[in-house]
Amino acid sequence: MENRASQNLAILIDDYLPNSTKVASKMMHELAIELSARGYTVDVITPIIRKGNSSNFKTERFVIDQINVFKFDSGEIKEATKVVRLVNELLMPYRALFSFYRHFVSRKYRYVITYSPSIFWYPLVYFFRYFFKTKSYLVLRDFFPQWVIDSGIIKENSLITKFLQWHEKRNYLAFDTIGIQSPKNLIWFQDKYKKLNLQSELLYNWVTPSDTYVNSKKKTRNQFRSKYNLLSKVIFFYGGNIGHAQDMKNLLFLAEQMLVEKEVFFVFIGSGDEVNLVKETIQNQKLKNTLYLESVSQNDYMNILSEVDVGLFSLSPYHSTHNFPGKILSYCQMGLPILGAVNPGNDIIQVIEGSGSGKISIAGDSDTLFQNAKLFLDSKFRKQMSKNSLKLMDDYFSTSKSAETIINALN
Repeated sequence: MENRASQNLAILIDDYLPNSTKVASKMMHELAIELSARGYTVDVITPIIRKGNSSNFKTERFVIDQINVFKFDSGEIKEATKVVRLVNELLMPYRALFSFYRHFVSRKYRYVITYSPSIFWYPLVYFFRYFFKTKSYLVLRDFFPQWVIDSGIIKENSLITKFLQWHEKRNYLAFDTIGIQSPKNLIWFQDKYKKLNLQSELLYNWVTPSDTYVNSKKKTRNQFRSKYNLLSKVIFFYGGNIGHAQDMKNLLFLAEQMLVEKEVFFVFIGSGDEVNLVKETIQNQKLKNTLYLESVSQNDYMNILSEVDVGLFSLSPYHSTHNFPGKILSYCQMGLPILGAVNPGNDIIQVIEGSGSGKISIAGDSDTLFQNAKLFLDSKFRKQMSKNSLKLMDDYFSTSKSAETIINALN
């Protein structure tokens, strides 16, 4: 390994611990810990997540698990209106540079790893590359704005689409290597952007095995269940982003269909632009078997996961790409059997069903999703799926393997 000074590494992400409930923040923190254990000095650069749009260029510096975290004020992003969010994300790299310029100059980062979305970090990446000859790696997950186009939120030939696509291409060109999360997505990406001559490779999502969480399942399962009087229920759990891309109507209709199964209960936890849809559907359809809760801390989230029975996920049928939802990582980490619905042709169908860790249907096929859900009422079926889910984590979603892939590309 090279001398210590040459091992300075920056991670750029728009949401991070300790307050973030997003799977991406947990995933990138686990990557940071793995890289730190391999001798790299890791700084995470991330905005302060708050409400309100004014920015006073406040900063925060602290350490989590030996990872240096540098937070700057970039105004409201996650819960903002679309216009406010766009403006603040556009300004985000410049505000980071303004806030920590002296620190960046002293660090002279050898490497930078960026998580996308957001697609607007690239000016800061270019700054690092120009002044410090920094090697860069993009962990690319959602193809934005493609999924917004697929969902019908914006029109393919609109001015805003052209604007976003221009920034998207600038973002891709800023990186030496781009990591794509599934084989079919990689093929799609390489074909769509072949004229840009980008270097891209397969990089699955990852999670670090946690004996603490797995062992907690062996303890008395009563804290969350007792609080909501669910001790005798089979709990189907959805946690994470609640938005257009997740096709929440699909899962809410499943909850309505499952009203006939008195032992079944659904729990939805998260935030996003379809939270009101979830709340209104629960009320209007009188879903007495369904509970919505706002986002909780990562620790509380994992504790709740230790008490539920089945992990849910859903993707819009209109996606043209093949995302692996990050929430699956936490489900595998806890050894949860998985029930999902995805767009046609998605790689994850073979990964989940091929490993025997869950059942997947095509989004919009509510009858198959309902029939699959009823299979999980059998405790023996859930137990076998649970064992396979833990094995799936080791086979596909290893933090160590992902770190090795990224390091090899950077070097």
